[in-house]
Amino acid sequence: MSYQSVDKLQLALAKKVFYYAKDAKKASGRALGTMIELITFYLLKDWGLEESIRIEKGLIEYRNATVSHNVEYTLHPTLKAQKITLQHNLPINSTKIIKAIQDNKLFDFQGYTQVNSTLVSTSDVVKNSCVIARNKDTSLIAVLTKDNEKSVEITVTEQYEKPYAMIECKRVGVEEGMKKGPQTIEKAKQGAYVARTVSSLQKVRNYDGTLFGLLPIGKDDFKFGKYDDLLREIITTNNKQMYKDFILTIGVVSNHGNWFTSNNPNKELVVLRDAYDWLLFLTDEGLATFIEELLLNPKEAYKPAQTAFLSSYTSGKDGVRKTGKNQFTKAQIGTKADQALQDYFRQNREKIAKWFNIITPDNTSIDELREEIKTLSEKNWK
Repeated sequence: MSYQSVDKLQLALAKKVFYYAKDAKKASGRALGTMIELITFYLLKDWGLEESIRIEKGLIEYRNATVSHNVEYTLHPTLKAQKITLQHNLPINSTKIIKAIQDNKLFDFQGYTQVNSTLVSTSDVVKNSCVIARNKDTSLIAVLTKDNEKSVEITVTEQYEKPYAMIECKRVGVEEGMKKGPQTIEKAKQGAYVARTVSSLQKVRNYDGTLFGLLPIGKDDFKFGKYDDLLREIITTNNKQMYKDFILTIGVVSNHGNWFTSNNPNKELVVLRDAYDWLLFLTDEGLATFIEELLLNPKEAYKPAQTAFLSSYTSGKDGVRKTGKNQFTKAQIGTKADQALQDYFRQNREKIAKWFNIITPDNTSIDELREEIKTLSEKNWK
C-alpha cells in the first residue's frame, strides 16, 4: 500500500483530484464513502447476485408499513429471468426494452405499470438495477449483461418486492486535529435502528446479557431461542412460516479513525455489531488498495475506471466541478468502467476477500456469508 493510512490517502485525493473544491478534504471524504459502496456492490455482483439487487429501495419496518428506510442495497427473490438482445442504438430505455419483451412474449405484462427509466444513456452510462416496470408485488429489473458497441444483451428479471437481505455501508470522516467525527455515534445508531426493525427476527437480551431471538410465526404464536441458533434455523429451514418475513441484515463499515479495528471496537462499532446479523469491517488497506490500483495508478486494463472517476470530478476554468451526471457511483457508472471493475473483482477474488474482517458472527468467514445468502436466495419464495 502506497499510503500509511486512509487519512493520508484522503489528503492525496484532495490535492490530486479535488483541488478545485472549496473544501477539498470534505469532497475527497465523500468520494471515499462512494468507494465503499462500490466495493460492496461489485463484491455482490461477483457473487452472481446482480439480478437480485435493488439500490436505495425504501424498506418498510416489520409489520409497520407507515415507516420505511432507504438502504444501500437489498437482495430480492427472483421469479423469472429472460435475456433479450437489442441494437446498440442509444439510449436503451424502458420503452425499448418493454417493446422487445412484448414482441417476444417473454413476460405476461398484464398488471404491470411501466417505469420511465434509462438503462444505458446516450453518454454510455449504465444504470445499475434499472426498474422498468412494477406491480403490487413484483418489479421487472433490467441488467446490462453484454455490450459490444453493435448490440447489447440485457437480462430482464422479475423480482419480488419483499427482500430476503439488506446491506448498509457506513463511513464517517474525521476533521484534521480531531479524534472523532461529531456525528459518528448518531450514524451508528441510525444504522442500528434500521437493522433492528426491518426483520421478523427480533433481538432480546437475557438478564446475563445473552442474546436471544424472538420470531413471530403466527397469530400470538412465537418461536424463542438463542439468537445464533434461531438465525441458523431460519436460514436452513423449509418452513415458510419461519423465513417468509425474515431479512438478513448485513453492515459494511470502514475504519478511518472512527471505528477503530475489529479487535479494538469502540462504542460506535459495538452498537453496529449488536444490531446486524453480519458486520463486515473494510480495512484501510483494502480501501487504499482499491483506490491505488483502480483510480490513481491502474494497469491498462483498468484505466476505464480511472477515466470515469476523474471525468466525474473534474473542474472547469472557474474552478467549479463541471455540470453533468456522475458516472462513477453505485447507481450509475460508465459501461467501460463497469466492465473494468467486474474484471478486477473476478481476477482478484482471493485478495479482495482479505480486505474484510468479520466482526460478527464470531469465528466466521466471508465465504460463509456468501453461502448463507445463496441458501436464502434458493428458498421457495412464491
